[in-house]
Amino acid sequence: MADEHRNAARGAKTDPSMPIRHEDLEPYTGLGYLSKLFKVMAIILLLLLVSEIVTGFMAQGSDAIPTLLGEISRLVVLSGLLWGSGDLALLLIDVGHDVRATRILLGRQAVHQITTVGGERTHTERGPR
Repeated sequence: MADEHRNAARGAKTDPSMPIRHEDLEPYTGLGYLSKLFKVMAIILLLLLVSEIVTGFMAQGSDAIPTLLGEISRLVVLSGLLWGSGDLALLLIDVGHDVRATRILLGRQAVHQITTVGGERTHTERGPR
């Protein structure tokens, strides 16, 4: 009901010959949460790095520098990989949106082609894959 009101308010016409499946409108919430989780883990690792540097200097002074350099490089690389994984999850969301839009547009073009040539409109609802 709200969608009909929203489309009527914008003046958009819905095409009854090619309905959009409910599966095509569901958001990728899981990937969004996964992206946030990876980025939070990267931030926690950087906070752990800062606390390890402070603890190392407090306990051993400048003698801790060789040990801390290895730990710094390891934690920075790991947090960078986690942050990059979070960005890849966001990229997967964008790819999924593009695939959904392509599927809808190709379906509409196929229905339009069938009706233009003179064939009957017989739309069959496909199940989810």
